[in-house]
Amino acid sequence: MGFGDTAKKIQTLADRAERTYKKISELREEVDETQETVIDTSERVKTLENEMAEQRAVLDAVAEEVGVDLERVSTEAHITDAEEGAAASDGGDADDDAGEDAA
Repeated sequence: MGFGDTAKKIQTLADRAERTYKKISELREEVDETQETVIDTSERVKTLENEMAEQRAVLDAVAEEVGVDLERVSTEAHITDAEEGAAASDGGDADDDAGEDAA
């Protein structure tokens, strides 16, 4: 009877090993797919960065031709964004305070 139990344990162990092997294979495939996706994304990002650099060069040339100071325009845009962000965060607090005063 000892041999039967041993055979059963060995079969159980072999089944677990097979399931583990299958799971590892699946995970390996997923990792490979993820690596491919990362590589593809990296290539797309590089392409977009190159296109943006080209567009920036064209924009700079056009701006210089018509006399627009891009640094000033960019700075003003950043200031406006920062002010709007500050106003939005203050606006949320002000609404909370107004609600407390009304209560």
